[in-house]
Amino acid sequence: METYFLHHPPEQIERDPKVIALGFFDGLHRGHQEVINTAKKEAEKLGIKTAVLTFDPHPSVVLSQQRKQVKYLTPLEEKKKHMAALGVDILYIVRFTTIFSNLSPEDFVQNYLIDLNAKHVVAGFDYSYGCKGAGKMTNLANYAQGQFGVTVVSKLEDLHDKVSSTSIRQYIAEGQLDEANQLLGYPYTITGTVIHGDKRGRTIGFPTANIAVDEGFLIPKLGVYAVKFIVNGEKHLGMASIGYNITFKDDQAMSIEVYILDFHREIYGEEIEIEWFHYFRPELKFNGVEGLIEQLKNDEADTRTYFSQKD
Repeated sequence: METYFLHHPPEQIERDPKVIALGFFDGLHRGHQEVINTAKKEAEKLGIKTAVLTFDPHPSVVLSQQRKQVKYLTPLEEKKKHMAALGVDILYIVRFTTIFSNLSPEDFVQNYLIDLNAKHVVAGFDYSYGCKGAGKMTNLANYAQGQFGVTVVSKLEDLHDKVSSTSIRQYIAEGQLDEANQLLGYPYTITGTVIHGDKRGRTIGFPTANIAVDEGFLIPKLGVYAVKFIVNGEKHLGMASIGYNITFKDDQAMSIEVYILDFHREIYGEEIEIEWFHYFRPELKFNGVEGLIEQLKNDEADTRTYFSQKD
């Protein structure tokens, strides 16, 4: 996949004909996949490449009157991986700036669709473009001036609502990973690095991998989860804890620890992925280590049962 970073005004780049899919595409959920797959089918009919035009950072970071940090379902590097896996040929990443946000719909279409030699453009029914979202999909064909065709992808619904990044974020924030994954079409995944922790887990029979999560990911709510842990291309079952180790300390920084089932290797420094599947319980404070050990045994049994039933 070819990747181009564009800053307004965009420099003249390749002019090969292409089909362009439009969207921010955080999460690459089932609705986003429908947009991109529709673009791919159109590109195949025309015998040309499939391109995606997206933005970075999230528009709210630039447009909000308050200092804002956005946590993503798929930070930019993860988004790029997903795009490549979906078979996108060209990825355009436009730097979202104040100047870019003030473009008229006509200028957006001219600079970022016509000038990129789009022969067909695909986006969801609610996609908007230009200053304050003034441009709508219902009038994109008029702005196209006959230079490209337009396909509008209809609303996809599930769980009694539109499949959207907003809904998925809400489910993840509430620990409802089963629902979030249903809308995503794949397990919610974060990446990080295994780091040294207090090593207390190994003294009680539950050694854990402490994870420094890559910046930008949305973290599920505090608690214990059934997860799959991927290291060196191998996938293992695990139970993850997000919390503050409140049984032992009251001033601990939040940590993510994973007890990897049937795993006995040192993996400090390794880059890993965690696939999140199911929330079991909140973080609990125990009066002593015996109560914690008993609960962890129950959590391990619940994890094994969950995945045995899922498979």
